[in-house]
Amino acid sequence: MSLMDGWREEMQAAFLYEVLVETERDEAKRRLFSSMREATLSQARIMLDQIKHDGGTPPPAYSPSLRARVVAGLIRRLHPRRILPVLAAMKVRGISIYQAGTMPGGHPMPSTVEEVGGRHRDVGSGGNLRAAVFGINDGLVSNTSLIMGVAGASGDGRMVLLSGIAGLLAGAFSMAAGEYVSMRSQRDLYEYQIGLEREELALYPEEEREELALIYNARGLPLEQARQVAAEMLRNPEHALDTLSREELGLNPENLGSSWGAAASSFAAFSLGAVVPLAPLLLIEPARSALFAAGVVSVAGLFVVGASLSLFSGKNAVWGGFRMSLIGGAAGLATYLIGTLLGVSLM
Repeated sequence: MSLMDGWREEMQAAFLYEVLVETERDEAKRRLFSSMREATLSQARIMLDQIKHDGGTPPPAYSPSLRARVVAGLIRRLHPRRILPVLAAMKVRGISIYQAGTMPGGHPMPSTVEEVGGRHRDVGSGGNLRAAVFGINDGLVSNTSLIMGVAGASGDGRMVLLSGIAGLLAGAFSMAAGEYVSMRSQRDLYEYQIGLEREELALYPEEEREELALIYNARGLPLEQARQVAAEMLRNPEHALDTLSREELGLNPENLGSSWGAAASSFAAFSLGAVVPLAPLLLIEPARSALFAAGVVSVAGLFVVGASLSLFSGKNAVWGGFRMSLIGGAAGLATYLIGTLLGVSLM
């Protein structure tokens, strides 16, 4: 990365820290983000001085990019906790304060390499927003491919339309059912683990207190201080169970996920994507013109989805959109050609 690119990255992060300071209500988090903003601006000034020292042309005054403005809007509307993968891709540091398993006082300190990996996996893969984007992408690609395949095999516009509707319903219900079963199984496992923790706390309170003290000790507290903190935190039985679930199991008992909510979200996201290639078939006559329009809007939709996914990867939005359009377009073309071959061979 060049100094100019590094300067832009630092200025972009400073812009987002300012938005975080504006929107965050917790005073401790506000202080952290304010300090991070000052540190980022300081680093940007160092880079700017180096550019001048090397004889380069100083950049114009920083203006937030479209991507930075979109992320700022998401911060204001959705709260940072819901878009952690996006913030990580934008190189916003300090967002681990929104993760469970922090030290008393709010300072996160992982105790093992596995824990560090687990936190990064959470940041990189979690988030309802990203799940919705992927759900829309699934519906868009699969139903476009289905419609193109049937259109290649048959020139009957009514059959193509019915196939598109069937693909939307079948795919949406399938996604919803699969997400429900997955979330329900996960919740059952978490509830079972918390139940075991409750029994162990009732039967072996001293051992559980010592385990919690060792966790805090591994994160940097002196052992005797860690034991005092653990003893204080486990005085209340319900608070003790909550603390042990978070620190030992990495679970938040208040946020185990809703099976029905996950199913409804998957159904809606898939349907939203699947209706894109279907809409021209419902609105346009004749069938050939409708099919051409379905292909055009599908490619455009794929571009939007690919550009949206760049929010999570940190890559170029135009390239992300073009790549998604190319991949999805190739899938639709392939199914159309296969459908044509099948239609000829079955006649």
